[in-house]
Amino acid sequence: MNHLPLIIKREYLTKVKNKSFIIMTFLSPIIFITLIAVVAYLSQLNNDKIRVISILDESGIVKNVFKNTDHTSYNILDNNMALEDAIALVQETEGYGLLHVKNIPQEKISSSNFTFYSEDSPSLTLMSDLESEIQSELTLQNRIKENIDEEKLKATRVSINIGQESFDGEKTSKVDSVVKLIFGCAAGYLLFMFIIIYGNMIMRSVIEEKTSRIIEVIISSVKPVQLMLGKIIGTSLAGITQLVIWIILGGVLMTITSIILGIDISEMQTPQQQIMEQAMENSEVNLQIQNAFTAFLNLPLFNLIIAFILFFISGYLLYSSLYAAIGAAVDNETDTQQFMLPIILPLILAVYIGIFTVIEDPHGTVSTVFSFIPLTSPVVMLMRIPFGVPIWQQVLSLLILVGSFMSTVWFASKIYRVGILMYGKKPSYKELMKWIKY
Repeated sequence: MNHLPLIIKREYLTKVKNKSFIIMTFLSPIIFITLIAVVAYLSQLNNDKIRVISILDESGIVKNVFKNTDHTSYNILDNNMALEDAIALVQETEGYGLLHVKNIPQEKISSSNFTFYSEDSPSLTLMSDLESEIQSELTLQNRIKENIDEEKLKATRVSINIGQESFDGEKTSKVDSVVKLIFGCAAGYLLFMFIIIYGNMIMRSVIEEKTSRIIEVIISSVKPVQLMLGKIIGTSLAGITQLVIWIILGGVLMTITSIILGIDISEMQTPQQQIMEQAMENSEVNLQIQNAFTAFLNLPLFNLIIAFILFFISGYLLYSSLYAAIGAAVDNETDTQQFMLPIILPLILAVYIGIFTVIEDPHGTVSTVFSFIPLTSPVVMLMRIPFGVPIWQQVLSLLILVGSFMSTVWFASKIYRVGILMYGKKPSYKELMKWIKY
């Protein structure tokens, strides 16, 4: 394979010098960062706005419940004011809305006695906060009325968090499973996206060279298997180069944008973040965060990194060879649709099995079997490894995957050898099988 390095170099340089590749490499981070900056700026403007909510509590039950916050101010109206006058006052003062509580006894109060009036649909977060405050106050008043001691009631509550420990004495928790699932899903999804994006790039590259007839000159001095491997490796290196540039350029642009616009994205306060900050003040939530951090440290990080690199590369090469074979078999991208489904389905199946099966039973029959099937093992095995997979299973799965890649390259090169010289005809699966036999 003396020509392989030359083919890899040619393919890599052809890709990175392509105008569209260069433009999208530098334009994509700019567009992405611009969108983030616009959203951050608009969110900052929205957070600076104070919503004024008027309260017309005819019953006098909940008027003292609401406390002003950084973004919400409550205006308590005279409970003798008519509803029409209250609505008119809110509209004149351009208030955010009016909460009306009808004048009824506390024992007969229900949801129908509360109404929120506003010009537009109110925020879901705001409505949830109002409902929560009212519910807490009415519950407290009912308990006082029934002579129920609130402190004693809290003292009687029992919280159970069942400890988990393996037969070998290794302690785990529910948080461990969540952290492992997140890590596995991130690895599987990254591989899925990389295959889709750069597998298509390889396929289009083959189609372009085939239609331009350049391939006829190249194939006269290079074996089809060398040419296909060179395209796969060269395009993959170009893809890695693009990702590295995106990461570096994205970080630089993010810093520059923050300085110029004075936006600190890390300090953006969305309603969801405010809820999270309030939740973190709870000792139980803090304990869960500590458990999550401990669970991350307990992950077999060295094993995960090595396995991720090996399965990522092997899985990508396997699918890339299939994409190259499809590109050689057709004349344009429109004709690739009939061959794409058999490639995409195993990837989608692997993601669904990883999410819905591995989390429930990572060592079950379904998870184990699909972690050995080559078309699904790169995703499923990466999701299983955080839960503790024996090394022999990982090695066996990797050997099967590498062997499948070599076999796929051999079969794909057969299709490649015939397909790159075929023009003007849309092949069928039956014809592809004949090409493999040549």
